[in-house]
Amino acid sequence: MRKYDEPDPWKLAEAMGIIVQVMPLGSTEKSCKGFFLRQSRKKHITINSDLPEPIQRIILAHEIGHAVLHHEAAKMKAFHDFALYDTSSQMEYEANLFAAEYLLEDDEVTELLSEDTFFFSVAKELEVPPELLDFKFRILKRKGWLIESPIQSNSNFLKHLSDRGEDT
Repeated sequence: MRKYDEPDPWKLAEAMGIIVQVMPLGSTEKSCKGFFLRQSRKKHITINSDLPEPIQRIILAHEIGHAVLHHEAAKMKAFHDFALYDTSSQMEYEANLFAAEYLLEDDEVTELLSEDTFFFSVAKELEVPPELLDFKFRILKRKGWLIESPIQSNSNFLKHLSDRGEDT
């Protein structure tokens, strides 16, 4: 985000030369939400168009995280929600941290929290799943904030979002 000064993940992907394709991949919990692959030195992200736009935005930021952090590993395989998501996946964890840091401004999160707003209300206000806010809390804690999340999210939380963007 600093390099390209672009807060919109769709525009960021374009600026980075990442080809983004949005196509229907299904609307069940088991449907693929999106994936990243690198082929012939070109980076590709596919996003499930059956998901609501706010969820597509989160999935795109997550996949950009893979493009930035794991592009070498993607030469061999695609990153997508039903192949690599598990609670021990370091790459999924890192992509979630990337998405949380990219999409959620420190000041905006801490301002909402200073208004004595509950964790889940903050997530709703920011239009993100509580699990993504939990990942942002982890980042803020590393930055020195005395902050605790009421939940402990797994790296695979995006896999369990329904087509309505709600946890199932």
